Amino acid sequence: MLKIGALAFAVLVAGLLCSASGPQPQVAVGVNIGPAPVCPYGYFDYAPYDCAPYGYYGPDWFVGGVFLGAGPWFHGPHGFYGHVDNRFDPHHGYAGPFPERGAERFNHFQANEAPRWARQHR
Repeated sequence: MLKIGALAFAVLVAGLLCSASGPQPQVAVGVNIGPAPVCPYGYFDYAPYDCAPYGYYGPDWFVGGVFLGAGPWFHGPHGFYGHVDNRFDPHHGYAGPFPERGAERFNHFQANEAPRWARQHR
């Protein structure tokens, strides 16, 4: 009987040791997107956030000549539906010139539509 009691005790201790949890790993995920690109006419709202060419964003995207932002840096007011001219988007076949970051800008915009996300929220 002592052998069975000792065996039962050993199984119980082994079971407790096996089920005891060790230190839980701590997982932290951080995303540092850095500062917004400095582009004369704004930047595309998708990675790699290249500078958009003149004419892609309308004047409603700028306040005092400063681009409101797009992608993860967007800071437009609540309910903002800025217009873009998608003919200047490489995803829509645009293959013309693109400004360099930090280039000087000029202003002569004519939009042809609102972005898809703005049309969906009207």
